[in-house]
Amino acid sequence: MNHYPLWKNLLIGFVIALCALYALPNLFGEDPAVQISAGYARDVKMDENVKDKALAKLKAANIEYGKVELDEKQLLIRFADTDLQLQAYTLLKDDMGSDFVVAQNLAPATPNWLRALGAQPMYLGLDLRGGVHFLMEVDMDEAIKQDEELLIDELKLVFREKKLYNRGLQRAKGQGIKVLFREAEYRTEAKQLLAKDYQDLKVTEFGTADEYGLQFEFTEESLVQRRRDALQQNITTLRNRVNELGVAEPVIQQQGEDRIIVQLPGIQDTARAKEILGATASLEFRLTEGDYQDWLEAENGGTKPRGSKLYHRRDGSPVLLKNSVIVSGDQITNATSGFDQNSGSPATHVTLNGKGGKRMLKTTTKNVGKPMAVVFIEYQIESKVINGQTIKSTKKKEEVVNIATIQEPFSNNFQITGLGAKEATNLALILRAGALKAPMEIVEERTIGPSLGKENIAQGKLSIMIGFIAVMIFMVLRYKVFGLAANVALLMNVVILIALLSLLQATLTLPGMAGIVLTLGMAVDANVLIFERIREELANNSSPQASIFAGYEKAFGTIADANITTLIAAVMLLSFGTGPIKGFAVTLSLGIITSMFTAILVSRAIINIVYGNKSKVKLAI
Repeated sequence: MNHYPLWKNLLIGFVIALCALYALPNLFGEDPAVQISAGYARDVKMDENVKDKALAKLKAANIEYGKVELDEKQLLIRFADTDLQLQAYTLLKDDMGSDFVVAQNLAPATPNWLRALGAQPMYLGLDLRGGVHFLMEVDMDEAIKQDEELLIDELKLVFREKKLYNRGLQRAKGQGIKVLFREAEYRTEAKQLLAKDYQDLKVTEFGTADEYGLQFEFTEESLVQRRRDALQQNITTLRNRVNELGVAEPVIQQQGEDRIIVQLPGIQDTARAKEILGATASLEFRLTEGDYQDWLEAENGGTKPRGSKLYHRRDGSPVLLKNSVIVSGDQITNATSGFDQNSGSPATHVTLNGKGGKRMLKTTTKNVGKPMAVVFIEYQIESKVINGQTIKSTKKKEEVVNIATIQEPFSNNFQITGLGAKEATNLALILRAGALKAPMEIVEERTIGPSLGKENIAQGKLSIMIGFIAVMIFMVLRYKVFGLAANVALLMNVVILIALLSLLQATLTLPGMAGIVLTLGMAVDANVLIFERIREELANNSSPQASIFAGYEKAFGTIADANITTLIAAVMLLSFGTGPIKGFAVTLSLGIITSMFTAILVSRAIINIVYGNKSKVKLAI
């Protein structure tokens, strides 16, 4: 009656052994390490020369190091403690040069044979590992404003081609774009054109007998989509920038409709973290207006040509550029640094998307021999408290980083010359990482030190051990041999849970540890229901074997109902929760699943081995 077939016992044993194997990497801990990877220049190779250079500097400074690992992507140097790691990081960061990125890291000390099997330790959250946390808010109004300005530039060209003469396009107060036409028929034709080719615009007429105006703005559906696209583009850009600079295991994710969470594990310097994220910037390509004398006259208060604007280079010298934007940074798909094949001078090679390539080809075909400028635009959000209310304003800073002459027509692929080697690699990074669609403000900032992370881990482990031991003592005192079986199943539950967290690379946080402690209590709860049912059956004069069978079979429905309802609540927390709530929900959800397996199958397998197939037996319960 109470006997599992051999295959079922073997299957349970195999699952437990497999989980024990994949939980094993968590016993080896992590080593403080310094990670060196290729920086902005994609042509830099990680080879033995880089390794020898780094190790020679460490030996010269008498800094002891441990295991060294080199592959085609990075060089990893391990150290005995964080003090040596910090010394090495400070030294190598200054001495390796701009071609390399040096970052602090925590490298798993998992043996190679376990790595070969794909076994990895759990990923620790920021509260356990230490690092920097930012909550960033995207300025959606500025994103829509930029889209409207791009639309104005585009429609100017369209109206000019169609010979729809007008008195200029300009942004309306608040939101939308206005344009006045010289004749009513031009307005009618323009309205038909917009209805056909720009279906995401809502167009309305206005004016008097002598004015023929159109006002158009994005539809509600288009606004929602554009805000969503702006947020996703900013997330992608931030992820690219962080990845380019070698930060280990960053977390960059959406929160709500206009906020982004950025977590950089292992980084303790907040200023450095802000530097990694970079300025909330974008890029624009524009044609120059006039010559150097015109630029100087405009700088000294002279009249600027119509349709132009005065900019400045980084050295402060003036430049006049046309108002019309050729291509903006969000149309760049890739950029690499290298050298011009003709002159051998440093260059940045740029690739545009299809739309940007068409506009660039059209512009360069008409302007061979004329200079084109790259404008770097930084948006800074300033917050001021006025009469108890926080007022936010966006400050726009623009500077010309490069001016180059158009040698011949080009479209999707071209190069920017006239740069120094470092300027070329830096510009390539900015372009390759992409432009932020809209400026962002850091609304929350936290730094968690590694010592605090270690303390959190120690306290979390202590709470789990105390809870585990307390539950085990209670179960043995209350249910004797059956309590021992439940304790073994409980131990297996912890092993399987850790294995699943490791295999899924789920992030373990402090609330996640609380979820593990809660799981320990819930796991034996099922056994308590089973064992109490067995006691009731024995009190009703059922045989020991029949009591065991009835205890497991009849309690199953109650156990399933209780766990399923808890699992539904955990899934809701996982779906809609963020941050600490999600960390708690992950371990709770997995813990419910593993406790069902161990409390019912594993504990019964043990009881079957001890009492199964014995006709005369006295149950110690």
